[in-house]
Amino acid sequence: MRIAVFISIFLTLYGLIHSYAFLKVRYAFSLSRWGSISLALLMTFMVLCPILIRVLERYGMHSVPKVLAYAGYTWMGLLFLFVCTALIIDVYALLLSVIARISHWDPGQWMPSSRVTFFIPLAVAVFVGIYGQIEALHIRTERIVIKSPKIPEKLGRLRIVQISDVHLGLIIGEWRLERILKEVRRAQPDILVSTGDLLDGQINDISRMADKIGAIRTPYGKYAVTGNHEFYAGIGRSLAFTEEAGFTVLRGEKREIPGLIVMAGVDDATTNLFGSHERISEKELLSDLPEDRFVVLLKHRPLVESGCEGLFDLQLSGHTHGGQIFPFSLIIKLLYPIDRGLLPLRDGAFLYVNRGSGTWGPPMRFLVPPEVSIIDLVHGR
Repeated sequence: MRIAVFISIFLTLYGLIHSYAFLKVRYAFSLSRWGSISLALLMTFMVLCPILIRVLERYGMHSVPKVLAYAGYTWMGLLFLFVCTALIIDVYALLLSVIARISHWDPGQWMPSSRVTFFIPLAVAVFVGIYGQIEALHIRTERIVIKSPKIPEKLGRLRIVQISDVHLGLIIGEWRLERILKEVRRAQPDILVSTGDLLDGQINDISRMADKIGAIRTPYGKYAVTGNHEFYAGIGRSLAFTEEAGFTVLRGEKREIPGLIVMAGVDDATTNLFGSHERISEKELLSDLPEDRFVVLLKHRPLVESGCEGLFDLQLSGHTHGGQIFPFSLIIKLLYPIDRGLLPLRDGAFLYVNRGSGTWGPPMRFLVPPEVSIIDLVHGR
Protein backbone atom coordinates (compact mmCIF):
# COMPACT_ATOMS: atom_id res chain seq x y z
CA MET A 1 0.00 0.00 0.00
CA ARG A 2 2.78 2.47 0.92
CA ILE A 3 4.65 1.64 -2.28
CA ALA A 4 1.49 2.43 -4.24
CA VAL A 5 1.20 5.77 -2.45
CA PHE A 6 4.86 6.54 -3.21
CA ILE A 7 4.41 5.71 -6.90
CA SER A 8 1.26 7.85 -7.06
CA ILE A 9 3.03 10.84 -5.52
CA PHE A 10 6.02 10.40 -7.84
CA LEU A 11 3.86 10.19 -10.97
CA THR A 12 1.82 13.22 -9.89
CA LEU A 13 4.85 15.43 -9.25
CA TYR A 14 6.72 14.22 -12.33
CA GLY A 15 3.58 14.72 -14.39
CA LEU A 16 3.18 18.31 -13.16
CA ILE A 17 6.78 19.10 -14.13
CA HIS A 18 6.14 17.71 -17.60
CA SER A 19 2.92 19.72 -17.88
CA TYR A 20 4.83 22.92 -17.15
CA ALA A 21 7.46 22.06 -19.77
CA PHE A 22 4.68 21.16 -22.24
CA LEU A 23 3.16 24.62 -21.86
CA LYS A 24 6.56 26.29 -22.36
CA VAL A 25 7.04 24.44 -25.68
CA ARG A 26 3.47 25.02 -26.83
CA TYR A 27 3.57 28.78 -26.22
CA ALA A 28 7.04 29.14 -27.72
CA PHE A 29 6.13 27.49 -31.03
CA SER A 30 2.33 27.87 -31.22
CA LEU A 31 1.93 24.14 -31.83
CA SER A 32 -0.89 22.80 -33.97
CA ARG A 33 -3.42 20.39 -32.55
CA TRP A 34 -1.53 17.34 -33.81
CA GLY A 35 1.78 18.80 -32.68
CA SER A 36 0.37 19.26 -29.19
CA ILE A 37 -1.01 15.71 -29.15
CA SER A 38 2.32 14.25 -30.30
CA LEU A 39 4.24 16.19 -27.66
CA ALA A 40 1.73 15.18 -24.97
CA LEU A 41 2.12 11.50 -25.89
CA LEU A 42 5.92 11.77 -25.79
CA MET A 43 5.85 13.42 -22.37
CA THR A 44 3.35 10.88 -21.03
CA PHE A 45 5.73 8.11 -22.09
CA MET A 46 8.65 9.85 -20.37
CA VAL A 47 6.61 10.23 -17.16
CA LEU A 48 5.94 6.48 -17.16
CA CYS A 49 9.46 5.53 -18.29
CA PRO A 50 10.96 4.94 -14.77
CA ILE A 51 8.07 2.59 -13.96
CA LEU A 52 8.41 0.81 -17.31
CA ILE A 53 12.13 0.27 -16.69
CA ARG A 54 11.43 -1.46 -13.36
CA VAL A 55 8.71 -3.65 -14.89
CA LEU A 56 10.98 -4.78 -17.75
CA GLU A 57 13.75 -5.55 -15.25
CA ARG A 58 11.33 -7.70 -13.26
CA TYR A 59 10.77 -9.80 -16.36
CA GLY A 60 14.50 -10.39 -16.72
CA MET A 61 15.09 -8.06 -19.67
CA HIS A 62 18.36 -6.13 -19.82
CA SER A 63 19.12 -4.43 -23.16
CA VAL A 64 15.81 -2.60 -23.63
CA PRO A 65 15.57 -1.26 -20.05
CA LYS A 66 19.24 -0.21 -20.23
CA VAL A 67 18.55 1.94 -23.31
CA LEU A 68 15.41 3.32 -21.68
CA ALA A 69 17.34 4.05 -18.47
CA TYR A 70 19.97 6.15 -20.24
CA ALA A 71 17.33 7.98 -22.27
CA GLY A 72 14.71 8.34 -19.56
CA TYR A 73 17.00 9.36 -16.70
CA THR A 74 19.04 11.74 -18.86
CA TRP A 75 15.72 13.30 -19.87
CA MET A 76 14.81 13.55 -16.17
CA GLY A 77 17.99 15.48 -15.38
CA LEU A 78 17.68 17.81 -18.35
CA LEU A 79 14.00 18.43 -17.60
CA PHE A 80 14.79 19.30 -13.98
CA LEU A 81 17.43 21.82 -15.08
CA PHE A 82 15.13 23.24 -17.75
CA VAL A 83 12.21 23.71 -15.35
CA CYS A 84 14.37 25.29 -12.62
CA THR A 85 15.79 27.85 -15.08
CA ALA A 86 12.41 28.52 -16.67
CA LEU A 87 10.83 29.12 -13.27
CA ILE A 88 13.44 31.75 -12.45
CA ILE A 89 12.72 33.57 -15.72
CA ASP A 90 8.96 33.31 -15.19
CA VAL A 91 9.24 34.71 -11.68
CA TYR A 92 11.30 37.59 -13.10
CA ALA A 93 8.63 38.22 -15.76
CA LEU A 94 5.86 38.10 -13.13
CA LEU A 95 7.63 40.64 -10.91
CA LEU A 96 8.21 42.87 -13.93
CA SER A 97 4.50 42.70 -14.78
CA VAL A 98 3.51 43.60 -11.21
CA ILE A 99 5.89 46.58 -11.14
CA ALA A 100 4.68 47.72 -14.57
CA ARG A 101 1.04 47.58 -13.49
CA ILE A 102 1.65 49.43 -10.23
CA SER A 103 3.79 52.16 -11.80
CA HIS A 104 1.94 52.32 -15.13
CA TRP A 105 5.24 51.63 -16.88
CA ASP A 106 5.67 49.77 -20.14
CA PRO A 107 8.42 47.14 -19.62
CA GLY A 108 8.84 46.79 -23.39
CA GLN A 109 12.12 45.08 -24.25
CA TRP A 110 12.69 44.07 -20.64
CA MET A 111 9.85 41.57 -20.81
CA PRO A 112 11.13 38.20 -22.15
CA SER A 113 9.18 36.64 -25.02
CA SER A 114 7.78 33.10 -24.91
CA ARG A 115 10.65 31.90 -27.12
CA VAL A 116 13.26 33.51 -24.90
CA THR A 117 11.71 31.79 -21.86
CA PHE A 118 12.11 28.49 -23.74
CA PHE A 119 15.50 28.74 -25.41
CA ILE A 120 17.44 30.14 -22.44
CA PRO A 121 16.36 27.29 -20.12
CA LEU A 122 17.01 24.80 -22.93
CA ALA A 123 20.56 26.11 -23.43
CA VAL A 124 21.24 26.04 -19.67
CA ALA A 125 19.87 22.49 -19.37
CA VAL A 126 22.00 21.17 -22.25
CA PHE A 127 25.19 22.90 -21.11
CA VAL A 128 24.83 21.92 -17.45
CA GLY A 129 23.69 18.42 -18.42
CA ILE A 130 26.84 17.80 -20.47
CA TYR A 131 29.03 19.21 -17.70
CA GLY A 132 27.13 17.15 -15.12
CA GLN A 133 27.80 13.90 -16.96
CA ILE A 134 31.51 14.70 -16.95
CA GLU A 135 31.50 15.67 -13.27
CA ALA A 136 29.76 12.39 -12.37
CA LEU A 137 32.80 10.47 -13.65
CA HIS A 138 35.38 12.23 -11.48
CA ILE A 139 35.51 10.61 -8.05
CA ARG A 140 36.84 12.82 -5.27
CA THR A 141 38.34 11.59 -2.02
CA GLU A 142 37.35 13.42 1.14
CA ARG A 143 39.68 13.00 4.12
CA ILE A 144 38.79 13.60 7.74
CA VAL A 145 40.64 12.85 10.96
CA ILE A 146 38.78 12.06 14.18
CA LYS A 147 40.66 11.99 17.45
CA SER A 148 39.47 9.97 20.42
CA PRO A 149 41.05 8.65 23.59
CA LYS A 150 39.18 5.40 22.89
CA ILE A 151 41.47 4.63 19.95
CA PRO A 152 44.48 2.65 21.23
CA GLU A 153 47.55 4.87 21.20
CA LYS A 154 49.81 2.04 20.08
CA LEU A 155 47.63 1.54 16.98
CA GLY A 156 48.67 4.85 15.47
CA ARG A 157 45.86 5.14 12.94
CA LEU A 158 42.82 3.12 11.93
CA ARG A 159 41.63 3.99 8.43
CA ILE A 160 38.00 3.47 7.43
CA VAL A 161 37.12 4.00 3.77
CA GLN A 162 33.45 4.60 3.05
CA ILE A 163 31.55 4.15 -0.17
CA SER A 164 27.84 4.84 -0.39
CA ASP A 165 25.02 5.02 -2.92
CA VAL A 166 26.98 3.39 -5.72
CA HIS A 167 23.72 2.23 -7.38
CA LEU A 168 25.20 -0.58 -9.46
CA GLY A 169 22.68 -1.31 -12.16
CA LEU A 170 21.70 -0.39 -15.68
CA ILE A 171 23.75 2.84 -15.71
CA ILE A 172 26.50 2.27 -13.14
CA GLY A 173 28.33 -0.80 -14.42
CA GLU A 174 31.79 -2.35 -14.26
CA TRP A 175 33.60 0.60 -15.81
CA ARG A 176 32.17 3.12 -13.36
CA LEU A 177 32.68 0.71 -10.45
CA GLU A 178 36.35 0.34 -11.36
CA ARG A 179 36.84 4.13 -11.11
CA ILE A 180 35.43 4.03 -7.59
CA LEU A 181 37.48 1.01 -6.54
CA LYS A 182 40.64 2.62 -7.88
CA GLU A 183 40.28 5.34 -5.23
CA VAL A 184 39.46 2.76 -2.59
CA ARG A 185 42.61 0.76 -3.32
CA ARG A 186 44.71 3.91 -3.38
CA ALA A 187 43.49 4.77 0.14
CA GLN A 188 44.65 1.38 1.51
CA PRO A 189 41.78 0.92 3.98
CA ASP A 190 41.97 -1.00 7.21
CA ILE A 191 38.18 -1.29 7.06
CA LEU A 192 35.88 -0.79 4.06
CA VAL A 193 32.24 0.12 4.64
CA SER A 194 29.23 0.54 2.37
CA THR A 195 26.41 2.60 3.83
CA GLY A 196 23.60 1.41 1.57
CA ASP A 197 22.29 1.51 -2.00
CA LEU A 198 25.15 -0.57 -3.34
CA LEU A 199 22.71 -2.10 -5.83
CA ASP A 200 20.00 -0.52 -7.94
CA GLY A 201 17.57 -2.73 -9.84
CA GLN A 202 17.49 -6.38 -10.84
CA ILE A 203 20.48 -6.39 -13.15
CA ASN A 204 21.86 -9.53 -14.75
CA ASP A 205 25.42 -10.82 -14.59
CA ILE A 206 26.46 -9.01 -11.42
CA SER A 207 28.89 -11.67 -10.16
CA ARG A 208 31.86 -10.03 -11.91
CA MET A 209 31.19 -6.77 -10.09
CA ALA A 210 30.98 -8.66 -6.81
CA ASP A 211 34.35 -10.25 -7.60
CA LYS A 212 35.89 -6.82 -8.24
CA ILE A 213 34.80 -5.59 -4.82
CA GLY A 214 35.70 -8.90 -3.20
CA ALA A 215 39.26 -8.61 -4.51
CA ILE A 216 39.88 -5.67 -2.15
CA ARG A 217 41.47 -7.03 1.02
CA THR A 218 41.32 -5.22 4.35
CA PRO A 219 43.03 -6.19 7.61
CA TYR A 220 39.92 -5.75 9.76
CA GLY A 221 37.09 -6.60 7.39
CA LYS A 222 34.37 -5.05 5.27
CA TYR A 223 30.97 -4.06 6.62
CA ALA A 224 27.75 -2.91 4.99
CA VAL A 225 24.17 -1.95 5.74
CA THR A 226 21.09 -1.90 3.57
CA GLY A 227 19.71 1.20 1.89
CA ASN A 228 16.27 1.72 0.44
CA HIS A 229 17.34 0.52 -3.02
CA GLU A 230 18.45 -2.86 -1.70
CA PHE A 231 14.79 -3.48 -0.96
CA TYR A 232 13.60 -2.08 -4.30
CA ALA A 233 16.04 -4.39 -6.11
CA GLY A 234 14.97 -7.39 -4.02
CA ILE A 235 16.44 -7.80 -0.59
CA GLY A 236 17.41 -11.47 -1.03
CA ARG A 237 19.34 -10.77 -4.21
CA SER A 238 20.90 -7.63 -2.75
CA LEU A 239 22.12 -9.39 0.39
CA ALA A 240 23.55 -12.26 -1.66
CA PHE A 241 25.48 -9.80 -3.86
CA THR A 242 26.78 -7.77 -0.91
CA GLU A 243 27.98 -10.89 0.91
CA GLU A 244 29.54 -12.25 -2.30
CA ALA A 245 31.46 -8.96 -2.50
CA GLY A 246 32.99 -9.80 0.90
CA PHE A 247 30.91 -7.55 3.16
CA THR A 248 29.49 -8.53 6.51
CA VAL A 249 25.96 -7.09 6.39
CA LEU A 250 24.92 -5.65 9.75
CA ARG A 251 21.13 -5.80 10.13
CA GLY A 252 20.60 -4.62 13.67
CA GLU A 253 23.88 -6.27 14.64
CA LYS A 254 27.27 -5.33 16.02
CA ARG A 255 30.73 -6.80 15.60
CA GLU A 256 33.66 -6.13 17.89
CA ILE A 257 37.08 -5.88 16.32
CA PRO A 258 39.07 -7.14 19.32
CA GLY A 259 41.12 -4.45 21.01
CA LEU A 260 40.13 -1.79 18.49
CA ILE A 261 36.55 -0.64 17.85
CA VAL A 262 32.96 -1.86 17.61
CA MET A 263 31.12 -1.80 14.28
CA ALA A 264 27.32 -1.63 14.45
CA GLY A 265 24.71 -1.28 11.74
CA VAL A 266 20.98 -1.10 11.18
CA ASP A 267 18.63 -1.76 8.29
CA ASP A 268 17.20 1.14 6.36
CA ALA A 269 13.70 2.15 7.44
CA THR A 270 12.41 0.86 4.08
CA THR A 271 12.33 -2.62 5.62
CA ASN A 272 9.14 -1.54 7.37
CA LEU A 273 7.43 -1.26 3.97
CA PHE A 274 8.42 -4.76 2.89
CA GLY A 275 8.10 -6.53 6.25
CA SER A 276 11.09 -8.70 5.41
CA HIS A 277 13.02 -8.22 8.62
CA GLU A 278 12.24 -6.92 12.08
CA ARG A 279 14.12 -3.66 12.46
CA ILE A 280 15.79 -3.28 15.86
CA SER A 281 16.02 0.21 17.34
CA GLU A 282 19.43 1.82 17.47
CA LYS A 283 19.06 2.50 21.18
CA GLU A 284 18.43 -1.18 21.83
CA LEU A 285 21.38 -2.16 19.65
CA LEU A 286 23.88 0.23 21.25
CA SER A 287 22.77 0.40 24.88
CA ASP A 288 24.87 -2.47 26.27
CA LEU A 289 28.22 -1.59 24.67
CA PRO A 290 31.26 -0.84 26.88
CA GLU A 291 31.85 2.89 27.28
CA ASP A 292 35.60 2.62 26.67
CA ARG A 293 35.19 1.29 23.12
CA PHE A 294 34.94 3.52 20.05
CA VAL A 295 31.63 2.69 18.36
CA VAL A 296 31.03 3.22 14.63
CA LEU A 297 27.36 3.12 13.62
CA LEU A 298 26.51 2.45 9.97
CA LYS A 299 23.11 3.81 8.96
CA HIS A 300 21.91 4.68 5.48
CA ARG A 301 19.93 7.83 6.28
CA PRO A 302 21.71 10.70 8.06
CA LEU A 303 19.29 10.92 10.97
CA VAL A 304 20.25 10.41 14.61
CA GLU A 305 17.63 8.42 16.46
CA SER A 306 16.28 10.03 19.60
CA GLY A 307 17.77 8.54 22.75
CA CYS A 308 21.00 7.44 21.07
CA GLU A 309 23.03 10.43 22.25
CA GLY A 310 26.25 9.21 23.81
CA LEU A 311 25.79 5.61 22.64
CA PHE A 312 28.07 5.88 19.59
CA ASP A 313 31.13 7.90 18.59
CA LEU A 314 30.77 8.11 14.81
CA GLN A 315 27.77 7.55 12.55
CA LEU A 316 28.50 7.01 8.87
CA SER A 317 25.62 7.62 6.48
CA GLY A 318 24.73 8.43 2.87
CA HIS A 319 21.37 8.50 1.07
CA THR A 320 21.24 12.25 0.29
CA HIS A 321 23.74 12.26 -2.62
CA GLY A 322 24.35 15.82 -1.42
CA GLY A 323 21.42 16.68 -3.66
CA GLN A 324 23.35 15.36 -6.71
CA ILE A 325 22.18 18.18 -9.01
CA PHE A 326 22.10 21.79 -7.82
CA PRO A 327 19.61 23.33 -6.99
CA PHE A 328 17.98 20.08 -5.78
CA SER A 329 20.62 20.13 -3.05
CA LEU A 330 18.81 23.12 -1.50
CA ILE A 331 15.72 20.94 -0.99
CA ILE A 332 17.77 18.13 0.59
CA LYS A 333 19.20 20.60 3.10
CA LEU A 334 15.66 21.16 4.40
CA LEU A 335 15.05 17.45 4.97
CA TYR A 336 18.17 16.43 6.89
CA PRO A 337 20.33 18.04 9.59
CA ILE A 338 23.26 17.78 7.18
CA ASP A 339 23.29 16.73 3.53
CA ARG A 340 27.03 16.08 3.22
CA GLY A 341 30.24 16.28 5.25
CA LEU A 342 30.93 16.19 8.98
CA LEU A 343 28.50 17.28 11.69
CA PRO A 344 29.66 17.43 15.34
CA LEU A 345 26.89 16.27 17.67
CA ARG A 346 26.10 17.62 21.11
CA ASP A 347 27.34 14.51 22.90
CA GLY A 348 30.86 14.75 21.44
CA ALA A 349 30.14 12.23 18.69
CA PHE A 350 30.13 12.89 14.93
CA LEU A 351 27.87 12.25 11.97
CA TYR A 352 29.56 11.98 8.59
CA VAL A 353 27.49 11.97 5.40
CA ASN A 354 29.01 10.67 2.17
CA ARG A 355 27.51 12.49 -0.84
CA GLY A 356 27.43 9.29 -2.89
CA SER A 357 29.97 7.40 -4.95
CA GLY A 358 27.68 6.89 -7.95
CA THR A 359 24.48 8.41 -9.25
CA TRP A 360 20.81 7.60 -9.03
CA GLY A 361 18.45 8.46 -11.86
CA PRO A 362 20.10 11.09 -14.07
CA PRO A 363 23.70 9.99 -14.83
CA MET A 364 24.95 13.44 -13.93
CA ARG A 365 26.05 15.60 -11.02
CA PHE A 366 26.24 19.37 -10.83
CA LEU A 367 28.34 21.08 -8.14
CA VAL A 368 28.10 17.87 -6.09
CA PRO A 369 30.91 15.51 -7.24
CA PRO A 370 30.88 11.81 -6.29
CA GLU A 371 32.88 10.81 -3.26
CA VAL A 372 34.96 8.13 -1.59
CA SER A 373 35.44 9.03 2.08
CA ILE A 374 38.65 8.38 4.02
CA ILE A 375 38.16 8.54 7.79
CA ASP A 376 41.28 8.25 9.94
CA LEU A 377 40.68 7.40 13.59
CA VAL A 378 43.62 8.37 15.79
CA HIS A 379 44.35 8.53 19.49
CA GLY A 380 43.88 11.97 21.02
CA ARG A 381 41.47 14.33 22.70
